[in-house]
Amino acid sequence: MPPPKYILVVGARPNIMKIAPIYRAFSSRRAGGLNADVLLVHTGQHQSRNMSDDFFRDLGIPDPDINLGAGSGSHAEQTARIMLAFEPACLEHRPDWVIVVGDVNSTLACALTAKKLGFRIAHVEAGLRSRDASMPEEINRLCTDAISDLLFTTEAIANQNLRSEGVAADKIHFVGNTMVDTLRQQLDRALALPLPEGVAPGRYAVLTLHRPANADSSRQLAIILGAINAIASRIPVIFPVHPRTAPRLAGLELHSEIRVVQPMSYLPFLGLLARSRMVLTDSGGVQEETTVLGVPCLTIRPNTERPITCEIGTNVLVGADPERILGAATAILGGRARTAAIPEKWDGHAAERIVDILLHQPVTSSCPVGV
Repeated sequence: MPPPKYILVVGARPNIMKIAPIYRAFSSRRAGGLNADVLLVHTGQHQSRNMSDDFFRDLGIPDPDINLGAGSGSHAEQTARIMLAFEPACLEHRPDWVIVVGDVNSTLACALTAKKLGFRIAHVEAGLRSRDASMPEEINRLCTDAISDLLFTTEAIANQNLRSEGVAADKIHFVGNTMVDTLRQQLDRALALPLPEGVAPGRYAVLTLHRPANADSSRQLAIILGAINAIASRIPVIFPVHPRTAPRLAGLELHSEIRVVQPMSYLPFLGLLARSRMVLTDSGGVQEETTVLGVPCLTIRPNTERPITCEIGTNVLVGADPERILGAATAILGGRARTAAIPEKWDGHAAERIVDILLHQPVTSSCPVGV
């Protein structure tokens, strides 16, 4: 019998951080004698080098075995291109499992393609819900979970979500958070890197904005930045600008203490987060990272699919209301940040649990259907 074959799919920056420890866990097993084939497929959803290629280097995993080169476009265009490119890769390699992570277009596109061909799907970071159907990521999460054969969750609330949606209990595995695995593995390296010139540990804030509700309207962005300008009058703000957000900044007034910088690769950005006084963001992953780092986080969204970061972590939802943003930031700067704890199983070993579960699944002969 041929060795089992696993395809690991990445498409965007957060995917790489989530898949890297899984790849390393497989590599460790193979070094110990496991006979298995592991292929890394990059859909090419992120084209910017700092948003993609440099992350492979930073995280110590090899270049992808296959790059689909999908590129950007509307959600429909991008999803369709990924599906068209991923189908022949599946038919050529006939994986026993296709492992997708997170909630980006690549996640759903590759899951749909694999399922229609009869290949089994494992979804890492399953069960997260914002209850906001206007978010493309929420649609991707719901649809991917509905067709997955194994669902690996990061928190107990995600298990409850899946069970309430009718997912069979034997498909759900609470394993922890592979993004936290990467953070714990790489933190010392990140802290060894210098900070941007002119800033000192604990004496700056970090800002990231990329969600459509915040970044696609210059008017909405101006409202948010009005609050950030007020914060910058008290503490310098480092603002790595996402490619989605950059065009909207033209003509907007920014305080002189808001330092706009290019997108950062993983290690410099992690080092920046870890030594900051606070973080203002609309990123889901940053909510998790700041919780583990113990850094106060203000999330510029009305909801979160990661409620554990608010319940026991450092995260506070402030929406896009300038008064709430400024009030919460003022409390942190005044020394009134909330106490926090680290969620269960965010211990750096989630990927090992995932690989152990996958290796104990029965090997079946995958027969493509409908072709």
